[in-house]
Amino acid sequence: MKGIFSVLVENRDGVLSAVSGLFARRGFNIDTLAVGETENHDMSRMTITSTGDQRTIDQIEKQLNKNIDVIKVRRLNEARSICLEMVLAKVSYNSETRTPLIELCQMTGAKIMKVTAKYLLIEYHSDPESVDDFIRLVQRYGIIELQRTGTIAMEK
Repeated sequence: MKGIFSVLVENRDGVLSAVSGLFARRGFNIDTLAVGETENHDMSRMTITSTGDQRTIDQIEKQLNKNIDVIKVRRLNEARSICLEMVLAKVSYNSETRTPLIELCQMTGAKIMKVTAKYLLIEYHSDPESVDDFIRLVQRYGIIELQRTGTIAMEK
């Protein structure tokens, strides 16, 4: 089972460490973690995804609510939320693969950010499953380097 938690926290030093430490102490795994300031400079929002059985997901929510720096915890339903990730990928190409790679980017809505003689730097964002699919598609060209964000999510 996948748990998606939208956690509003105090925007101050040590909060990220405290929250991630909570997961480590309890033996919970963080699948993805994205943190950023909200419209209010004094607060940040963490989007944390984790997997486990129902008991584990419930326990994560309870433990997050106990943290003094946590203002509010919301468990998001994946079906009723917009979930996005972004990936940056340096993908190698040659004279034979350049055109198919560019066409792939056009078909998927990926954006070519930089072109060099050896690689294209490509940005793509979508739901996590589509990002997985995109990565599989460009792997056949040769991924030189890849950076992927954690999930950000908001209820519809």
